[in-house]
Amino acid sequence: MICSELLPPVVEGDVSNRDNVLILGAVAYAPKVVSIWEGFRTVLEARRVPFDFVLFSNYERQVEALFSGAVHIAWNSPLAWIETDRVARARGRKASAVAMRDSDRDLTSAVIVRARESAQSLQDLSGATVAVGAADSPQATLIPLLHFAEAGREPGRKPQLLRHDVFVGKHGDHVGGERDAVRALLAGQADAACVLDANLLAFGQDGTLPPGATRVVFQTPPYDHCNFTVLDGPHGELVERFVEALLAMSYADPEVRSLMDQEGLKAWLPGRLTGYAQLERAVAKLGVIDGWLARMGAT
Repeated sequence: MICSELLPPVVEGDVSNRDNVLILGAVAYAPKVVSIWEGFRTVLEARRVPFDFVLFSNYERQVEALFSGAVHIAWNSPLAWIETDRVARARGRKASAVAMRDSDRDLTSAVIVRARESAQSLQDLSGATVAVGAADSPQATLIPLLHFAEAGREPGRKPQLLRHDVFVGKHGDHVGGERDAVRALLAGQADAACVLDANLLAFGQDGTLPPGATRVVFQTPPYDHCNFTVLDGPHGELVERFVEALLAMSYADPEVRSLMDQEGLKAWLPGRLTGYAQLERAVAKLGVIDGWLARMGAT
């Protein structure tokens, strides 16, 4: 189970009776989330898309709100997408990924070691201590551990697993767990660490990783990250208008550029499902959401 305890949402209100307004659910993984969606609400309403948003403290509560109708569309992590899709299938409904950022496509995770270490592959890390992010982080825990398992060397069994459960329920969006994993590696508390490729670059730029201190021994195949998720239901026209407005936004437009910078993208793109196969395998292999799915009646 991902979350032993679900916290109450940061901001929650039943606004689902406003049928002429599209209500987005988003997880408040950082204070900037408020200003981002306040800004996009202004932009969308100027483009004649009636829009509002509700913030949650964790993705499981957000997925539950999507099914209850409290929100009409969810800005989901990849794990929350899988959760939504699993529950929808169990209930005879259909979930769709309608849009995503350009930066959500073709990500990879890296397993890194200290530069002086001799390991050259995952197999060489048998018996090692491997530092990962939060238990529900696709990029810093689940997808890398899938590849350890498929290589026959599964951390947490033969190698030791050093987990950094920072804000479990936010699915690793805050990056804190990855940073802690890298620091554990540098401090000699772990023999390897798992990190998103983009964060590996960022940690080098912000000084977390000194130049030449580590090297990559394994890099995953590409996968996709967040998407806007909807269920079949009565808000199809509003969703279409929302997606059309997103796809029409240009990074060259100063009105939206700062918002896109804060949200980490240069362009909104149509949603796709081809990039979730690794995480699907990880979820099946590691059983991380089995308890939550059982509570949702989706086993």
